[in-house]
Amino acid sequence: MTAAIQERPAAKAGRIPTVVRLLVLATFVVILNETILVNAIPRLMDSLHVTEQSAQWVSTAFMLTMAAVIPVTGWFLQRVTTRQAYAIAMGVFLAGTALSAVAPSFEVLLLGRIVQAAGTAVMMPLLMTTLMIVVPERDRGRVMGNVTLAISVAPALGPAVSGLVLQLGSWRMLFVVVLPIAALVTLFGLRKMDNIGEPQVSSIDWLSVSVAAFGFGGLVYGLSLLGESGRVGLGIGIVVAGVAAIAVFVVRQLKLQRTGVPLMDLRTLKHRTYSLSLALISVGFLAMLGAMILLPLYLQNMRGLSPLETGLLVMPGGLAMGLLGPTVGKLFDRFGSRPLVLPGSIGMVLSLGGFTQVSMTMPYWQVLGLHTLLMVSLAATFTPVFTLGMGALPPHLYSHGSSMLGTLQQVAAAFGTALVVTVMSARSGQLVADGVAPAPAALSGMQLAFGVAAGLTVVTILVAAKLPGRIAATEAPEHDSAAEQPIGS
Repeated sequence: MTAAIQERPAAKAGRIPTVVRLLVLATFVVILNETILVNAIPRLMDSLHVTEQSAQWVSTAFMLTMAAVIPVTGWFLQRVTTRQAYAIAMGVFLAGTALSAVAPSFEVLLLGRIVQAAGTAVMMPLLMTTLMIVVPERDRGRVMGNVTLAISVAPALGPAVSGLVLQLGSWRMLFVVVLPIAALVTLFGLRKMDNIGEPQVSSIDWLSVSVAAFGFGGLVYGLSLLGESGRVGLGIGIVVAGVAAIAVFVVRQLKLQRTGVPLMDLRTLKHRTYSLSLALISVGFLAMLGAMILLPLYLQNMRGLSPLETGLLVMPGGLAMGLLGPTVGKLFDRFGSRPLVLPGSIGMVLSLGGFTQVSMTMPYWQVLGLHTLLMVSLAATFTPVFTLGMGALPPHLYSHGSSMLGTLQQVAAAFGTALVVTVMSARSGQLVADGVAPAPAALSGMQLAFGVAAGLTVVTILVAAKLPGRIAATEAPEHDSAAEQPIGS
């Protein structure tokens, strides 16, 4: 896709290219499914006769597959046209959705979710790579604001959408509703989408593929086990093995950068702004997914709300995040990142700090306010940071940068989920052993989990302070001599 960048005319100022609009819509539909089953866990347990730990795998398997597949997308997107990548990704997603809708058993449902995730894994790198090619730098903040709707708001709206749908029918309705929408988006996209650039013929190192799948997939799997009682030791062992495999993967990529074509080009990390952006986005997703796991547990298990009521309570925050995306993008184009990212990082810490005060009597308007503050803060942070990070890379590294970004998002999401559940379970279990009643013990565990998440997000303030207001001239693609060199040089 990057071979013909110079041949492609820049998009007209003030207009979002049609190809980007189509990819944003498709990416929103597929990424929404990552968290759409969060509120359906009780229904799955009853319908398919599985335990809570097993039912959680419908979300864990999705993240696991994403983490394993995304590293391959950098190579994949360079070998196929835009239309081919879109058709393959959406076709695989549709197949997984149809299989999930008719799944006669939990095992088949799990397989359907894995197939869904394989298609989803291609969409975000495809969107990010295409955007960086066709949108001029002066308009990227505004356009990236719309992209935020797909890659950040979709997971945030998943529980709200599922709460509404589950009020109307069984968990199968979640897939039945998505299937025709995704099919229409696919057909419309294929009719209207143009190819961007020409594919490049390149080889792939299958050893890197295997090690990446084992390393990133194993890390996500191990992290997910940390939240399950009795499996912490196994989880730690798998995490250590995953980290070791990732170390082998890194060494292999460094070697291939000198002698061949790496699966994931680690030269992206030499760009300081990209590396800082990667760190900030990872911690931000960790906080968002951690809060998304804890809030339904608090609202449904402790306050007795239904899935619909829970969805309605968290919906304003998700909508605010989406509606603010384009506005934040325009503000970034005009004023740069500092006036947005620093307040956004501080807002994340304050909102999660406020959730440490949850109680059995906290007014719902306070819960809604804190959640909305968190979502607005993430909106103010994600759009500028995505734009800065990707904009700091030379064009030939766009696909590698977006695949690395997507991989670390899934690892951060899994880590955030495992972290808050482990902290909450350990704290409440200790208090119950000391004679405290289960309800107050669970509440104390939840408060501590929110406190740990708030402590981690302090890192975002430190990173935000080091980010430039705009892309420095030394990092801009047009000043990067490497942009003229082939990947394997």
